[in-house]
Amino acid sequence: MASFEQAFKNIDDILWKEAGCTTELDYTEQTSWLLFLKYLDGLEQDKADEAALEGKPYNFILDEPYRWESWAAPKDENGNIDHNKALVGDDLRDFVDRKLFPYLHDFKQKADNANTIEYKIGQIFSEIKNKIHSGYNLRGIIDHIDELRFRSQTEKHELSHLYEAKIKNMGNAGRNGGEYYTPRPLIRAIVQVVKPKIGDRVYDGAVGSAGFLCEAFDYLKAQPLTTSDLKTLQESTFYGKEKKSLAYVIAIMNMILHGIETPNIVHTNTLTENLADVQDKDRFDVVLANPPFGGKERKEVQQNFSIKTGETAFLFLQHFIKMLKAGGRAGIVIKNTFLSNTDNASVSLRKLLLESCNLHTVLDCPSGTFQGAGVKTVVLFFEKGAPTQHVWFYSLDVGRNMGKTNPLNDTDLVDFIELQKTFADSPKSWHVDVADIDKTTFDLSVKNPDGGEEIIHRSPLEIMDEIAALDAESADVLTKIRALL
Repeated sequence: MASFEQAFKNIDDILWKEAGCTTELDYTEQTSWLLFLKYLDGLEQDKADEAALEGKPYNFILDEPYRWESWAAPKDENGNIDHNKALVGDDLRDFVDRKLFPYLHDFKQKADNANTIEYKIGQIFSEIKNKIHSGYNLRGIIDHIDELRFRSQTEKHELSHLYEAKIKNMGNAGRNGGEYYTPRPLIRAIVQVVKPKIGDRVYDGAVGSAGFLCEAFDYLKAQPLTTSDLKTLQESTFYGKEKKSLAYVIAIMNMILHGIETPNIVHTNTLTENLADVQDKDRFDVVLANPPFGGKERKEVQQNFSIKTGETAFLFLQHFIKMLKAGGRAGIVIKNTFLSNTDNASVSLRKLLLESCNLHTVLDCPSGTFQGAGVKTVVLFFEKGAPTQHVWFYSLDVGRNMGKTNPLNDTDLVDFIELQKTFADSPKSWHVDVADIDKTTFDLSVKNPDGGEEIIHRSPLEIMDEIAALDAESADVLTKIRALL
């Protein structure tokens, strides 16, 4: 059996030749729907086997002609794909476009509620379309995906790492890809500070690729757990909302590969929900999120918020405060200008945060934390229900220029996580007493009392190394294009 890594590489090589797929985003999307159907087939087979052992009938979710083993990978007596029966070429493409996708799309209407696997199937296949226009390319990809086995936890673990790498590549691909990827070392540090526990309901209303929920799941799964705890983790711990179709599909696939069978992810524009309608039963114990920056929301969306602003991240922050239970904890990434902007919305939002929550920690992240993003960010850690008395700041200095080949790593955050436990002062950390801040601006700018912010100038050698690396990438792309001509 081919390794997962080799299979993914082979799939990407085929997609690279496919006219309908032009970016890493397309590659991940097209791999995702096929992986999902392969996963669903394995899930159904396992449940059918369990039912047979118990002497019970099993009702398959998919009708027989639409199961993976029927259209994608019919097998001969030796367990290999029977290429006499398997669809190929135009027949395969036409079946997928004209029969399979419409059939799966209709599942939304058949589902009892939004938390069922049936509803997820309908939602996914109403959001994406097949972009693989060559039935021969599609057959090649299906053959590679059929080699993948992800029934065991070990297999899922390996596959989830590769899938995360695909999401990371999307993030590095520029354009909108960065919206889908928050550096995992940063997420892991946020999770360790917020400390979700079994029984907490954990929420991300801007879920992207579900990195926060997946890392929180891994964190909780590492604790000693009972069978009841595992059921709680699977069914009633992790909740997310996502506006964009591609991110929605990727989030579901990412959570499935991490081991959550039917993710509670809803495809919706979170910000269109009226905060006045939120009741206590709707609230969460933990919020972990990196909302999109800089988007501009329409006037009618802004009407749902007491502090009117077009800045998407500021609307999300209001949403998250409202969605937290009293005593609930949050770790939220936001632009660092939130701490100092003097416009009415920024001042009002800082006042709201300080008066309704205990903003106990601010992590100041260095430039380059987010690949390709021109903004500096901070992470706000707060608890809802009591006003802030003191804010502990930590200025992360990794001692190097970060970039594509030198990203943030877990070691970079060890000092922050350790000092945060006791809010210890150090050359990189300090306290601000809220009684001392300006009550007209509520300015919370990062100002280390031990000295001003140091500007790190990159050496000419580092700049030249980066140019050489980019040139090598360009040459590689041109070589591939020439090979096709």
